[in-house]
Amino acid sequence: MEYIENKELEEKEVKGIFTDILKYAPSKLCGMLGNVITVPIYTSLFTTEQYGLYTISIAMLSFLCIIFSDWVGLSGLRFFRHHQLMDDLPKYLTTLVAILTMNMALMFAISFIFKDNLYSFFHVPFKYFLAVLVLIIPVAIRALLSQLLRAQLKSISYTVTTILNQFATIFLAVFFAKFFNLGAASILLGMGVSISLIDILLLYQSEILKVFKPQKIEWKFILPIMKYGVPIAATSLSAWIITQSNKFIMNSISGFSKAALVGVGYGLTLPILMTLFAMITVAAVPRIINLYEAKIDVRPIITRFLGYYILVAFPVITVMSIYNVEYTHLFTNAKFYEASTLVPYFAYGVFFLAMADYTTLQYHLANKTHIEFIIKLISGIIGVALNIILIPKMGLVGVGIATFAANFLYLLLSLIIVLPNLNLYFPKKMLLRMIIAFIPSAIIWYLFKILGAAIPAAVQMGTLLFIFYIIYYIVRTEVIKSST
Repeated sequence: MEYIENKELEEKEVKGIFTDILKYAPSKLCGMLGNVITVPIYTSLFTTEQYGLYTISIAMLSFLCIIFSDWVGLSGLRFFRHHQLMDDLPKYLTTLVAILTMNMALMFAISFIFKDNLYSFFHVPFKYFLAVLVLIIPVAIRALLSQLLRAQLKSISYTVTTILNQFATIFLAVFFAKFFNLGAASILLGMGVSISLIDILLLYQSEILKVFKPQKIEWKFILPIMKYGVPIAATSLSAWIITQSNKFIMNSISGFSKAALVGVGYGLTLPILMTLFAMITVAAVPRIINLYEAKIDVRPIITRFLGYYILVAFPVITVMSIYNVEYTHLFTNAKFYEASTLVPYFAYGVFFLAMADYTTLQYHLANKTHIEFIIKLISGIIGVALNIILIPKMGLVGVGIATFAANFLYLLLSLIIVLPNLNLYFPKKMLLRMIIAFIPSAIIWYLFKILGAAIPAAVQMGTLLFIFYIIYYIVRTEVIKSST
C-alpha cells in the first residue's frame, strides 16, 4: 500500500484523538471505579463458593459471546465508514443483524443438542447454564450497538451508556442478593435487567433506526465480514484461553473456592487495568482506521500513542505489583487475601496484553486478522499446558506464571511478525526519560521500606506515582528547552 503524506490531517486527527480521550475518560474512569468497587462488594456479599460460581458463569458467558456475538459488533465498527462512503448502510446493517440473529439461533440449537456435554464441560449448575444462555441475547445486542456508536464517533453517548450500565448492574445485583437471597444468580439477573435497559438507550443514541431499513441480505457483504470477524472470534477465543481457562482448570482440580481466588486476582487486575488503558485505544482506533482508509501513514500515530500507553501503564503496574499484599487487603474480604499472590503475575500479564493492542493493530488494518489468531492461539495453548502442569505442583503461583508467560509470548510474537509498511518505531527517548524518573522513586520506596507501616500503603503508592510523573515532566521539559 502506498501512503500519502498529509501531516496537517495527521495532526488534526491526533488532536481529535485527544479530544475523544477526554470524552471517553469519564466512562473509562467510572468503569474502572465500578470494577474496583465490585470486588469488595461481591467478596463481602458472597461466600467463596458463590463467588467462584459467579466467576465461572461470567467466564462461560464471555466464551459464548466471543464465538457468537462480539465479532459481529467489531466487524460493524471496522466497515461502517466504508459502507457510509458507499452510501449503502441500510443493506450493510441488515446483513449485520441477519448474521447476529443466525448466530443466536445456532447458539441455542447447539446448546440444547449438546447440553449434557456443555453442562459437564463448564461444571456449573444447570440453572446457571440456562441463565447465561438467556443473558447473552441482550449482551449481543449491546455489543453490536455500542460498536456502531463508536463508529459514529459518538464518544459522549458511549460514555453515558457505559457509566449507567456499570453502576446499574452493581446496584441491581446487590438489590437482588439482599432482598431475594439469590446468591451468585443475583449478579446475572442484575446484568440482564441493566443491559436490556441499556440496549433501548443505545437504539436511541445511535439513531440507527433512522438508517436501518430491513432489506434483502447482500451476500457480497457477508464474505468480508466473515473474513474479518471470524479470525477475530478465533483470536478472542485464544485470548479467553489465556485469561479465563485457568479458572476452569483450577475449578476442576480444587473446586469453586480456589477458582474464586483466581477470579479475585483477575478482578483486581485485568478489568480494572484494561478499562483504564482502553481510554487511549477506544478513542484512537476508529480515527486510525479512517486515516488508513484515506491511505495516510498511521505508523507515527500508533507509535506515539504506544509511547503514551507505556508511560501511563508501566509505573501503575509496577507500584501495584510491589504493594500486591496491601492492594489486595484494601479491596477484598479477608477470606480472599490469598489472591494477592496472583496480582504481580496478572498485572504484568495485563501490561503485555494491552500493549499488544498496538502491535496487533497492523493485522486489523490490513484485514489479516488470521495472523493475530495464530499467534494468540499459540500463546493460549502454551498457557493451558503450563496451567495443567504447574497448578497441581505450585497452586496459585502456577496460575500466575502460566498467565504471565502466555501474555508475554503473545506480545513477543506480534513484535516479530510485522507486515510490510506497518512496522512501529520504538519510543527510545520516552523510555530513557522514564528510567531517569524511576531513580528517585526507587529511593523513596526504599525509605518507605525502612519506615515500615508508619505510612499507609495507599499513601505510599500514590506518593511513588506522583514523584515519578513530576520527575518525568521536569526531565521532559528540560530536554525540550535544551533542544530549542
